[in-house]
Amino acid sequence: MLMPKKTKYRKQMKGRRKGCETRGTKLEFGGYGLISLDPAWITSRQIEAARRAMTREIKRGGNVWIKVFPDKPITLKPAETRMGKGKGNPEYWVAVVKPGRVLFELDYSERAVAIHALELAAQKLPMKVKIIEKTMEEAGE
Repeated sequence: MLMPKKTKYRKQMKGRRKGCETRGTKLEFGGYGLISLDPAWITSRQIEAARRAMTREIKRGGNVWIKVFPDKPITLKPAETRMGKGKGNPEYWVAVVKPGRVLFELDYSERAVAIHALELAAQKLPMKVKIIEKTMEEAGE
């Protein structure tokens, strides 16, 4: 599971999910990618499930880059606990994703296999995503 080795504070506030992404919106490494269309929190388990789906499909043929990292702790109080008595303990980690963010990049020789691998990964994620690919002009930069 992905999680930070060390953080400055154990617990974080919830925050707001408004706005669009300004960084990490273009493909940098691979020829294909998944880009988010909705704001969401992606858990480390969802990221791992999507990664496994992609790598199983491409069978050691290409490369996969994960472009998001879960660095926000989500706290939960135990079941059947009364109100009050402070905030709960950190239970899992999420990555805050805004629309326009590239989540995964994939490099593979066959287009059909690469698109299918990204479609399998998209099914594991909690929001709408779009598959993008590098055009010949962008690849020649």
